[in-house]
Amino acid sequence: MKVIKNISAIGMGAIGCAYMSKIHALNPNGLKVIADNKRIERYKRDGFIINDKRYDFGYITPEEKCEPDDLIFISVKSNQLNQAVLDIKNHVGKNTIIMSLMNGITSEEIIGKEYGMDKMLYALCIGIDGNRDGNNITFSTLGNITFGEKLNEQYSPKVESVKELFDRAKIPYEIPEDMMHAMWYKFMINVGINQTSAAVRGTYGIFQQMNEAKKFMESAMMEVVRLSQKIGANLTGNDIKRWYKVLDTMAPDSKTSMCQDITYGRKTEVDIFAGTVCKLGEKYGVDTPVNRTLLNIIKILEYTRVLKE
Repeated sequence: MKVIKNISAIGMGAIGCAYMSKIHALNPNGLKVIADNKRIERYKRDGFIINDKRYDFGYITPEEKCEPDDLIFISVKSNQLNQAVLDIKNHVGKNTIIMSLMNGITSEEIIGKEYGMDKMLYALCIGIDGNRDGNNITFSTLGNITFGEKLNEQYSPKVESVKELFDRAKIPYEIPEDMMHAMWYKFMINVGINQTSAAVRGTYGIFQQMNEAKKFMESAMMEVVRLSQKIGANLTGNDIKRWYKVLDTMAPDSKTSMCQDITYGRKTEVDIFAGTVCKLGEKYGVDTPVNRTLLNIIKILEYTRVLKE
């Protein structure tokens, strides 16, 4: 098993900052954050305030030559992925592992098309309630990173290496036997809670307490459940019940990432959520009226920019 020492990260939103703070605590000299010169100037000036502690990461531009990394984390927004794929080029070598901590179910194939699926591990973050306002990031629960190959009946060398790193860094993780089911489970959650919370600008507490909010969220999720059964990921209503156990652990006053995007006037990831659901619905003959409506509502909110609280 190869021990992971040299790590790069691109995308320093709430997810990236939360998990990279754990990597930095383990080995600050072994972590580099990839960013352009303008961002690096701002990062060096302001730092990142993560749960009230300032972090000053090591930074590197995409153009700078360097030795290939053992592991690269990608946690950008979906509309930034194509640029991120180009920006990590100098960091990818023969034995580099790449993990996308992004939302949705498409980023691994996009990255793998450029660098080879043999370098990819599938991954998702669940249960983390990170909030970002500028360079200030807070979270009350770290959740976990669920990762692996498509099937994990036996752990591959890549999985073993990342597992050993997460153990050292004290990053909670899970390695499911069926990673595709796990990916669709997280997709279902994002399609449900992220989008409906953005549409009503509601906190996690609203969805913990109000039956009407729960029904709204579940109606979006059930369209993903029906699609998953068409493609073989085979979600069921029990997966929605399992989500409620996670939802109950979230800080009631915290907001989903998409609700934060609406609040702060940022572009959302509605295209990889409702947009993907609608496209797959057309392909597989599954009607998706809730997600069609959510797509329209959130696009209108983005356009009008009536977003400030």
